[in-house]
Amino acid sequence: MACGSCGTTKNGLPKGCKNNGTCGVDSCNKLSTFDWLANMQLPSGQEKPFDIVEVRFKNGRKGFFKNTKNIPLYMGDDIAVEGSPGHDIGTVSLTGELVKIQMNKKKVKIDSDLVKKIYRKATQKDLDIWAKARTKEKEVQMQARQLALRLGLKMKISDVEFQGDGTKATFHYTADQRVDFRQLIKDMATQFSIRIEMRQEGARQEAQRLGGIGSCGRELCCSTWMTDFRSVSTSAARYQQLSLNPLKLAGQCGKLKCCLNYELDTYTDALKDFPKTDIPLKTAGGIAYYQKMDIFKGLMWYTIKDKQLTWHQLTKEQVKEILAINKKGEKAPNLATYEANLTVVDNTPNYENVVGQDSLTRFDKPKRKNNNRRKNNNRRKKPNNQNKTSNTKQENTQKNQSKPKRFSKNKSRKPNNQNNKNQK
Repeated sequence: MACGSCGTTKNGLPKGCKNNGTCGVDSCNKLSTFDWLANMQLPSGQEKPFDIVEVRFKNGRKGFFKNTKNIPLYMGDDIAVEGSPGHDIGTVSLTGELVKIQMNKKKVKIDSDLVKKIYRKATQKDLDIWAKARTKEKEVQMQARQLALRLGLKMKISDVEFQGDGTKATFHYTADQRVDFRQLIKDMATQFSIRIEMRQEGARQEAQRLGGIGSCGRELCCSTWMTDFRSVSTSAARYQQLSLNPLKLAGQCGKLKCCLNYELDTYTDALKDFPKTDIPLKTAGGIAYYQKMDIFKGLMWYTIKDKQLTWHQLTKEQVKEILAINKKGEKAPNLATYEANLTVVDNTPNYENVVGQDSLTRFDKPKRKNNNRRKNNNRRKKPNNQNKTSNTKQENTQKNQSKPKRFSKNKSRKPNNQNNKNQK
């Protein structure tokens, strides 16, 4: 049960990413649970440990199985469990008393039909059959999509999961409407020669099973730690003063992001101190209507009906004061007077640049050439250079003395002309 980065060996066993107990990309152990009761003693009056084990399958799917044969099992063991029909191969993800808590959380009873039996630890033959079946999943998925297109079915086959013995395959699909896939099952059964099970799921369940990266840059919450889905409405975005842009508010599944509910309670508690925004303010300059607010700084903006281009910034205390004056049947002064007396306290922390790495363009500046070393080297080599220059000067003077003097063309012509005149 390894991910793509770990890979598998020829025998079907996972290689492991050597990350000391956890997967490097966190896909081998999606929704993993740390057994913090492993080193504790059994409760008083209980002689044997809890005999039900949590088993993990492909894409983080988990189930509970009963260890009727008292096989010594540990986390990470590959086991053969009861299927419908045949047997399936899974990995032990949790043992001990903590399984009781997980069963209560998922509302699974001990005597339920969902709790099946564990046959044995997986042998090498079981792992070979299971690995061979997993290699067919991508090819079978593409062929199933082609069959659905030929039949004109409006459905999306997102994944295929083979059973451990290779005799059955579960096709996960999403569809907006009800789909009649009876003919599709017949065509796939004749082409693949296996038992077929169709399982419909929603868009959120599909994103949870497949996983991905969200707009925040981290793995999806539903595929890492979330176990249940709560309804998300557009009112959550309105309370947080977010723009109602569906492209920004939608997640990988196309629905509203689950993280809109994370800080919703904090915003609703903060909005209790603010006055109602649907009540206009009656002032001497005219009736003012609400435009927007800043929840963190406690500010509100109003505009007068006749002058909608000018916005007046007020605190929530000033707005409460104006509403109290209006309740008495009087008009408040102009909003400009309140705005003149406004004192906004800036609570933003002032960070000091200790290391000097707060500039994003610090690597864009060209490096300065270190000319100090060159200057020091030149100073050290000055006396030698002076001697060299003096020697070269002496040599040049000697060469100049040995060479005959050459006159320019203009100077050489003058004496010749004078001599010619005297001769005449």
